[in-house]
Amino acid sequence: MLPLPVMDAAIERALLEDLASGDVTTEAIVPKTARGLGRAVAKQPLVVCGGDVFARVFYKLDASIRVERRIAEGSRAESGDVLWIVEGATGKILSGERTALNFAQRMSGIATLAARFVAAVPPGSSLAIVDTRKTTPGLRALERYAVRTGGAKNHRNDLGSMILVKDNHVAAAGGVRAAVELARARACHALRIEVEVTSFEELDEALDAHADVVMLDNFRNEDVANAVARAKGRAIVEVSGGITLERIPELARLGVDVVSVGALTHSAPAADISLELERLG
Repeated sequence: MLPLPVMDAAIERALLEDLASGDVTTEAIVPKTARGLGRAVAKQPLVVCGGDVFARVFYKLDASIRVERRIAEGSRAESGDVLWIVEGATGKILSGERTALNFAQRMSGIATLAARFVAAVPPGSSLAIVDTRKTTPGLRALERYAVRTGGAKNHRNDLGSMILVKDNHVAAAGGVRAAVELARARACHALRIEVEVTSFEELDEALDAHADVVMLDNFRNEDVANAVARAKGRAIVEVSGGITLERIPELARLGVDVVSVGALTHSAPAADISLELERLG
């Protein structure tokens, strides 16, 4: 679930961005007493995500607005399906329309892409599809919730969640082994240590230094097979970089434990959802 303070903070920033100077079009055209009903309609097949955020945008503008969820969060919708219905003051609906749709389109797009990657994992495989920290600044909680809604999992949430030694850490420390040993000596015992490696030499260094997780960065499939064999029983194997849907079945077959996909959040296309308004009076 999304923590309410986190959701509200994101919504309030977005509404301030759009309504700092008011809504001059709606204010000029729509009587304050006008009432309407809007139907949020899917214009493509998608995984529904962001219903709570969609609703809360309108509640922030007018607590008397009614929002009805027609399709459950995480369910699949087809083109033409009504996802949510919003009813109340027409002016408030129009003022919140774009903000509510922006959130819902972004979150449903991420959930839909995540579901495609999860579906590519062969039945019976334990391979986990996870996201990365390549998220929109200020929207990480919403985007990572969308990843989970699509059936995938989250990697570390922030820089304090675990130790992840990357190429620049290795450069700063003077080598993989030095970086792992420094991390091991200074970090809390409860933190796992993961090391990004770009070669078999770095992989062997990380394994010899007793890294808990090794991340194979931009390894070809044939090299992944070799790396998995070397790491077997010694470390969890994660693969990242150059990940496509087509590679998922083979990576699962090779025995990879985790595949991290930055595209889940940084390149997911927004789902096509529109709000169709009906005048009630």
